[in-house]
Amino acid sequence: MERSVPFIDEDAVTAAVEAGKMALIHSGIDKSLIGKVYVGSESNPYAVNPIASKVAQVLKLGKEEKTYGVQGVDAIDTEFACKASTSMFKDASSLVYYPKTNTAYAMAIGADNAQAAPSSAFIFGMQDVIAEIEGWYSCTSDTPDFWRRDLEPYPRHGGRFTGEPAYFKHVLKACRALMEQLNLQVEDVDYFVPHQPNIGFPVKVASQLGFKQEQYEPGLKVAKFGNVYSGSSPIGLAAVLDVAKPDERVVLVSYGSGAGLKTRTWNM
Repeated sequence: MERSVPFIDEDAVTAAVEAGKMALIHSGIDKSLIGKVYVGSESNPYAVNPIASKVAQVLKLGKEEKTYGVQGVDAIDTEFACKASTSMFKDASSLVYYPKTNTAYAMAIGADNAQAAPSSAFIFGMQDVIAEIEGWYSCTSDTPDFWRRDLEPYPRHGGRFTGEPAYFKHVLKACRALMEQLNLQVEDVDYFVPHQPNIGFPVKVASQLGFKQEQYEPGLKVAKFGNVYSGSSPIGLAAVLDVAKPDERVVLVSYGSGAGLKTRTWNM
């Protein structure tokens, strides 16, 4: 119910490490079994220097090679505005699904420091799961509704075009395509979690898709602490997973300015 202000030495790296630590504690998973870690962010404090390597080292993910001072884990950063982390959900789930990859668990973290907001981390694996991914659909277009040119200190956005055609066109298309692909009707969905840059956009798009307030309200957290960028839709998903019951279905739709869309359904 509050916003936080980072200390002078706190940034997206700090948030990513904290999110990963909490995910390990919450899941009870042995950190040595994490074979891959993704960190999605649009506010890396370094122009060239990954966040994921720091997360892996601080949390000691994977097998620790003390002789060489390295961690036996694959770590990588991703950047695509607010969908930088959720875009990796598909990659993480695919990685742990196929035995030949020899990856027991993969961690996906969304961390941004633009508003010093909370961050989210999810661990994907084939054992002791609390939710299964039923399917996904992605769509992408070059719609520059939000951008920052190299060496410019502050980002810019396309004013009213940030809503339409950017946000609404892509969210509507992705959600409808996924539901058609899985042969789902609105009444088959228990929770709807869209990207939430503000309070108005997700409420409006939920209404346009036919979802009722009781379907989208549990995951609507933007009014409590504002836009959290790469952690926006993941935080909504986390809130829903806290209250969802077995066999309930969640539709998650993330959005990244640029414009890329990732939508997926989860079955509890």
